[in-house]
Amino acid sequence: MKLTRRDFSIGLAAGLAAPAFIRSAGAQGATIKIGQVLPVTGSAAEQGKFALNGAKLAMAAVNKAGGVLGKQLELVTEDDQTTNPGVVLAFSKLAAQSDIVAFLGSIRSTQVHAMAPDVLKLGKPVAIGGTDPNLTHMGNKWLFRFRPNDSYSGSVIADYGVNTLGKKKWAILHSTDAFGTAGGKALTEGLDKLGVKPVLDQGYANQSQDFTPVVLAIKQSGADVLGSYFTFENDLGIFARQLRQLGVNIPWVGSPSIVGVSSTRLAGPTLYGTYGVADYAEDSSEASKAYGKAYRDAYKLAPDNQSAWTYDAINVLAKAMNTAKSTEPEKVREAILAIKKYAGAEGEYNFDANGDGLHGYNIVKNDKGNIVFDKHIEATK
Repeated sequence: MKLTRRDFSIGLAAGLAAPAFIRSAGAQGATIKIGQVLPVTGSAAEQGKFALNGAKLAMAAVNKAGGVLGKQLELVTEDDQTTNPGVVLAFSKLAAQSDIVAFLGSIRSTQVHAMAPDVLKLGKPVAIGGTDPNLTHMGNKWLFRFRPNDSYSGSVIADYGVNTLGKKKWAILHSTDAFGTAGGKALTEGLDKLGVKPVLDQGYANQSQDFTPVVLAIKQSGADVLGSYFTFENDLGIFARQLRQLGVNIPWVGSPSIVGVSSTRLAGPTLYGTYGVADYAEDSSEASKAYGKAYRDAYKLAPDNQSAWTYDAINVLAKAMNTAKSTEPEKVREAILAIKKYAGAEGEYNFDANGDGLHGYNIVKNDKGNIVFDKHIEATK
């Protein structure tokens, strides 16, 4: 399914052409609406359930505490189909509803890039989970990130692998999309600062079914440690099984997808002993522990970063609107940027001028299927 910029512009123009008071209809209605794009269909549909769970859990807590501006929050969702055209279509449907005052975007950087021009055109706050550093550095003042960006993850992965694990012969594996390319570059730069040059820099296409050539390249490179940036957890699960089947058992330090619930279930024992940077780690703070308990009580499932960032996003948006005493976009934007030392499930939020709220990562280990918190590193560029 394709949606052109012209299609979006026609629908968007219809909403913008209405009288100005209609744009703040959310404040006039019975509820205050927040829109969310998420994968209901496609390869990431399972992760979409976690994202929805986190948002709903936060919304229930906010509403129980009195809501926003004396009104209850309401969530309006659209399926992004786990594709770039799908996320553009989903966002256009939500954007056409003038009473929606803010949005939750995608956790996938490539999808956020796809919807970003329309976010800028609409001019309302959009919370995102994509970690490509460029997303908050391209002049779009309406994007607010609720996970650390990969300029931090690259330096943390490099530091842990070199200084803690003592490994210097690195193979870097990353998807060739915006997220993976930026992540691979960040890891390379992190290693360079430590005087280490990778022996292999290998890209792969998303939704690959056979990673045999990639595994063989890693094996033949002589690497003694693997650093990875996987966009989709199902890809990581397939790769992990094939990596072990072909006898590669070197230490592995990955981006957050390596500790995702879907990854650990799909890959099972093949991920035992691996390490990851994780924006959400249940034992990393009192706020993280409290969120973990609430999530388990509500859903009888273990939480992960797919749900933690949407939980924090709803809470921060609610806090910003209550602080601003308004749902007007510019006032909400200013209130978000003013938030400092806010204890969220993902960590302590201190928003900078670019819209980045978090600036560090947790190091965790897969201990026979249990994700064990090691330490938090507040990274610097």
